[in-house]
Amino acid sequence: MSLGDVTGRLAGKVAIVTGAGQAPGETIGNGKAIARLFARAGASVLCVDRDMARAEATVAEILAEGGVAKAFAADVSNPEDATAMAAAAEAAFGPPDILVNNVGIGAAGDGPPHKLTEDAFDRTLRINLKGAWLVTKAVLPGMRERGAGAIVNISSLAAFAGGFQMAYEVSKAGMNRMTLSVATSNASRGVRCNAITPGLMDTPMAIGGIAAMRGIPEDDLRKERAARVPMGFMGTGWDTAHAALFLASDEARFITGAILPVDGGGSARVG
Repeated sequence: MSLGDVTGRLAGKVAIVTGAGQAPGETIGNGKAIARLFARAGASVLCVDRDMARAEATVAEILAEGGVAKAFAADVSNPEDATAMAAAAEAAFGPPDILVNNVGIGAAGDGPPHKLTEDAFDRTLRINLKGAWLVTKAVLPGMRERGAGAIVNISSLAAFAGGFQMAYEVSKAGMNRMTLSVATSNASRGVRCNAITPGLMDTPMAIGGIAAMRGIPEDDLRKERAARVPMGFMGTGWDTAHAALFLASDEARFITGAILPVDGGGSARVG
């Protein structure tokens, strides 16, 4: 469950959250948690997902809490969809003030360099990295013209550590570098860009997907992953969401180009 009163922290803001739906599971995903927390903080949220039903499920939860949100189906790796997404946010609520690039996949066929397939490499980078750039490109002109905007990229500890999912790791390392490029080239125009690197998280995509791939019970995987975290437990989608809320809010007005670990000390141990 989300912690703390966030009322008013994004009052009057318009936010786009990609990957705002989630795979079925017992816990909450990063995208859904971010969308719900932003709405609680006063933002009007365009909840974007490739699966319209999943986007609508997130919107229904936001509306039930008294928030403002609308669902939008889009493939972030499609340039036309990225442009349409920005236009849909403006038509529904006004020009977007905030963008959260949360879409990320782990493709079948990913693995260490000698096992990674070309299809998995191409698909992972097209969705995880190119998709984030296309959506960023779609919102930047308006943000630059208005002289304000906040972009938050959901990267991963895998950008620094790993070795067994080369495509995913490279896509997130690329996202970190993209974050710095966007931050540097837009700082003088009032547009900030930061990234979050979640570590081992208890989310439906991570737990359900990996447990199914390995053929082990989800609770066994949870115990195994928690034991690898220096703090002794995994994070949740709410941990990512609270970090995103801070970076998207005016409280972080002097922060751009930051890569913020939300990993229970995982990156500190990596070095």
